Amino acid sequence: MLEYLIICLVLCVMYYLYRDNKRIKNVSDKHVYITGCDSGFGNMLAKHLDQQGFHVLAACFTEKGAQELKNSTSSRLKTFQLDVVKSESINKAAEFVKSEVKEKGLWGLVNNAGISMPSGPNDWLTIDDHKVLLNVNLIGLIEVTLSVLPLIKRARGRIVNVASIFGRISGAGGSYCISKFGVEAFNDSLRRDMSTFGVKVLCIEPGFFKTTITNVDITAEHLKKLWIRLPQDVKEDYGADYLDKTLTKVKKWLEQLADPDLMKVVWCMDHALTSVHPRTRYSVGLGAKLFWIPLSYMPTAISDFVFNVDKVKPAKSIF
Repeated sequence: MLEYLIICLVLCVMYYLYRDNKRIKNVSDKHVYITGCDSGFGNMLAKHLDQQGFHVLAACFTEKGAQELKNSTSSRLKTFQLDVVKSESINKAAEFVKSEVKEKGLWGLVNNAGISMPSGPNDWLTIDDHKVLLNVNLIGLIEVTLSVLPLIKRARGRIVNVASIFGRISGAGGSYCISKFGVEAFNDSLRRDMSTFGVKVLCIEPGFFKTTITNVDITAEHLKKLWIRLPQDVKEDYGADYLDKTLTKVKKWLEQLADPDLMKVVWCMDHALTSVHPRTRYSVGLGAKLFWIPLSYMPTAISDFVFNVDKVKPAKSIF
């Protein structure tokens, strides 16, 4: 009996690997629109897909980022500037995409653009701080998607939304985790809505990777700015040495956890766009698979303990 079970298990694994490795054909006829291509995942994905023969439509926030990407890729790749918090910019980009794809439609949209700051203890932040981050990471992502959704439906294509493992468990103050939870919810509802049209909607959930979002210097600079503007009574609640101790901890965490191999995420994005049978979700990195995602399913008491055990205690902490 055990032998039959093992044989069945082996056959199931073999079938899964066969199914997982099947790829679409004629990529040279397909267009992929990627946001946030100045650096990081978006930049690497744009170059990777260009090498495969896709027609890449790479949206960059800065003119410098667009020019540098254009200089390092083939003539198939087209760059343009996009500010995802401005409707005028999004609509202009959508018109450009439409003029490029014509009647074929748009095979892929990768919503990669995002920021992580301002983040910090919630009583350090204003409502405007929340709006800054939510407008980029969530509202902008939704508006970009809606702007080209008819083109994707026409091609029966793919939408790839970049969330985070912090879209599963909230590990920091501010709206970064809120925005990524929102991306997960939008991704799920959109996937169900679009399935009847033959459109696949996939979600990428990276763990900690070495990008501008996890850059130690940028994070420290933002936290210092938040601290400087705090009212004196809030500073007294936390203590004069709280910021320095926190920056030391943050630097240690990011240096230990941030994976420098960005291709792990790019390969998942590639699979989502090119696999005949893409996965619904891609949790990327061992930390995401073996620690953060399992932690998100554990009782609140356990996850709270994990987040608090090595946290810097404010001066007026009751614990």
